[in-house]
Amino acid sequence: MDRKKAILLLSGGLDSTTLLAVAKSEDYAVYALTFRYGQRHQTEIEASRKIAERYEVIQHVVSDIDLRAFGGSALTADITVPRDRPLDAAGIPVTYVPARNTIFLSFALAWAEVAGAHEIFIGVNALDYSGYPDCRPEFIAAFEKMARLATRSGVEGGGGEAVRIQTPLMNLSKGEIVRLGLGLGVDYSVTTSCYDPGPRGEGCGRCDACQLRLRGFSDAGAEDPIRYLNGPALPASLRGV
Repeated sequence: MDRKKAILLLSGGLDSTTLLAVAKSEDYAVYALTFRYGQRHQTEIEASRKIAERYEVIQHVVSDIDLRAFGGSALTADITVPRDRPLDAAGIPVTYVPARNTIFLSFALAWAEVAGAHEIFIGVNALDYSGYPDCRPEFIAAFEKMARLATRSGVEGGGGEAVRIQTPLMNLSKGEIVRLGLGLGVDYSVTTSCYDPGPRGEGCGRCDACQLRLRGFSDAGAEDPIRYLNGPALPASLRGV
């Protein structure tokens, strides 16, 4: 019996690497898709290459989309990345990249049609996240509905062969994601999460992504193996600041 094919969005971060381990544990034939979208650094591109090779994906594509043409985010424009922001702060932070997951999923949908894949894996999370609107279950459900209308497989397959969006991390806390990954043997030392890393890829320890990551490892009772500019730290919420 042929293995099920899946397109998986791989950023090189903690969540997407855990996601890849989950997909491989379920015996999917994985096609990994990474984006060079004009983000502040190339660290995550390098990490995604190592991770894709380690997990022996069928194919790894790094696609170029220059979202700096639009800006509007601290990740794609000359806007300062927030540091020590309370993780429960209201509002959408400036690290949100406008419509990024919509764009990424659209590319994944196109590749799924060509590859004959009926599953797209994305590591969105609705619990421990920074308030991004395109990480919510409502968005995923809406995109999946759109995919049934916009693709040949959705129209000709009678619904049975339509592409499905898989979000196994959606309702997990960051600590639960770390525990899941460790249980699957994920080597988190090759992953990266920081929005504004140091010259050798070190985490700053203070941006939202670093704080969420550090809290996840703390909640999981594990030590984060990556390097930080000033050594391992804890988010402000756990330091009593």
